[in-house]
Formats: sequence, structure tokens, C-alpha cells
Amino acid sequence: MVRANIAYDAVDLILYTHFHPDHVGELVPFLFAMKYAPGYRRTTPVMIMAAEGFDHLMLCLKKAFGQWVEPEPGKVMIEQIPREMPVAVQLPPLFIRCTPTRHTPYSLAYRIEDSHGRAVVVSGDTDFCPELIELAAGAHMLICECSAPEGAKIQGHLTPSEAGRIAREAGVKRLVLTHFYPNCDENDLVTPCAAEYDGPVFLAEDFMRLKV
Repeated sequence: MVRANIAYDAVDLILYTHFHPDHVGELVPFLFAMKYAPGYRRTTPVMIMAAEGFDHLMLCLKKAFGQWVEPEPGKVMIEQIPREMPVAVQLPPLFIRCTPTRHTPYSLAYRIEDSHGRAVVVSGDTDFCPELIELAAGAHMLICECSAPEGAKIQGHLTPSEAGRIAREAGVKRLVLTHFYPNCDENDLVTPCAAEYDGPVFLAEDFMRLKV
């Protein structure tokens, strides 16, 4: 966040797709900084959205770290999304929808749409699923996991051709592939993806910025 020039007290909303360590590992230092780091001037609460079960994660973190990760009153609002059902939340100027995906029992994908109808969809970790296609329908950008190269399918994750098929069937304007396992670096991800989807395809990099 520092390198991206984003102040940690400027964060309004955190959306968790699921609770695996590589997706929630930064929560502990963030909560710690909210409470103890000098310069935190935010007066309105940070909203955290996640699937049902986030309260159990917080309980476990408190057992491990005690008061150090206990948010002060009014600093954090937690919205738990019921499992196995789509949900829509109005957070002006944004409209956020989410749907369960096929990765863990607590996995969600999110659609973030502004007042002009511009929509970005984040798949989170998922296997191929119709729910994601429905959520991403007509989106201006789909940020989609692509953990394994073609021919190295991992259950619960997508290959390039599967990500491309989702983008094609959803009719998205642009596709951004992300969440690469190391063997992706040695393989062509774009060609098998482009065989399914004829729109622009980007390979995500740290600090990449794309205008919607």
C-alpha cells in the first residue's frame, strides 16, 4: 500500500473472497496498525465483507494475538454473507453483488458496480462455475484467477481456457488473469485463453492499474 501511495487510513472497504492464509494474511498487521500505529486519523469505520464464518476467523485471531487485534469500538463494521446464496449490498456510490463459488464452502466472487454502470468482477479462487458467469455478465472487466497452465488442472482452480470460456460466456469487455502458481511463469497462458475468448487479455502484475 505504501508503494502504491495508498494511505492505510484511506481504506473504506475490504472484501474477502475466502479464508485461506494467502488471502487473509494481511488482516493481522492491518488491525494492529489501526489500533497502535501513529497517524491513523480515520473517524468512520472500515467495512469488512466476507462469507459466513469470518467471525470464527476473528475469534481464532484474537485467541492467538489477544487485544492487539481487537478493533476499537466503531473502527470496524463486519458484514457476513450467508453461504450458498447471492447477495446485493448498496454502498453509495457503489453497488456490490456477490455469489458463492466452487473453491471452499466459504468462497465468494464479487461484482463492484458504480453509479454509471461500470462493473468490475473479482472471481476469487474458484473452479469453473455457472454462478461466476452469471455474476460477471456484461462486466467491463473480469479479474479472474488462473492458477495453473493449460494441461495442469488443479481442482478448485481454473486453467487459461476455462477462464477464457467464463469470460466469453459472460460477455465481459476485458479479462485480467491473476493468482498464478509458479509453473505459470514457464507457460503461455494467453494463447489457450484466447482460443476461447476474443477480447483483450491481460496478465496481472503487482501495481498494475487499468482504467475501467
